[in-house]
Amino acid sequence: MNEDSIVDAKGQNCPMPLLMAKRALNQLDAGQFLRVYATDPGSVKDFRVFSEQSGHHLLESEESEGIYSYLLEKKR
Repeated sequence: MNEDSIVDAKGQNCPMPLLMAKRALNQLDAGQFLRVYATDPGSVKDFRVFSEQSGHHLLESEESEGIYSYLLEKKR
């Protein structure tokens, strides 16, 4: 699965990672994929809730060495 866009929100605090992701999703076509990298631990809940409310699919939510990685598919 290839990312169509990548957002590097490392070092950004809430709500910036989510706002940056929303802006990037607005530029994508339905069914395209967005990868987001963040360091804010609060982003885990933010992206889960955002996915549930927006209809965009949160396909991955992982953490490694303090870096959170999310893969979203823009709703069709």
